[in-house]
Amino acid sequence: MLDISVSYNRYKFIGHEFLTWLWFTIENQPERVKAIDKNLGSLTLGNRIVIENRRNDEVLEAITIKGDDAGLEEGILSLKKGAVVTEINLIQTIGDKIWSYTLKGESFNISSLKTPVVGQVETGDDIEGAVIEKVYLYDQVIELVQKLFKTFIKKRVSDSWPQTVHHIKKWISS
Repeated sequence: MLDISVSYNRYKFIGHEFLTWLWFTIENQPERVKAIDKNLGSLTLGNRIVIENRRNDEVLEAITIKGDDAGLEEGILSLKKGAVVTEINLIQTIGDKIWSYTLKGESFNISSLKTPVVGQVETGDDIEGAVIEKVYLYDQVIELVQKLFKTFIKKRVSDSWPQTVHHIKKWISS
């Protein structure tokens, strides 16, 4: 049996591939993202993306693209050099509700999660309802990430993965 740290280091690439695939899919096939979750209004890139170029587990360069109107050209250029996405900020909408969060590739940690505003707590009886509503809002993000990853893994182990890689490479070089 593999030690957990060995497994973590051996398979963390899959999270980076997932985030790179997710960026490609959001940019080029948004209808595919919507098909994954029928309730989803949209899933878009947020205001931050981290891309790393590694060689033999050593980070050669890390590029952080940040800002509301930041261009992603430098990120695409890094992908051309063989870099992978290690963190991505996403904006998820369902109806008029908006979530914002950062997803890390190697650990699937969700950070900087901002959920829609819950109802105001006016009495002691409202606390339980507010907590349940907040948990429900967190669960919406977790469910979407799980569905996206499940879709990615099915694609990754399928016979059509080489074709997907070809499309991603074509997107990167365009």
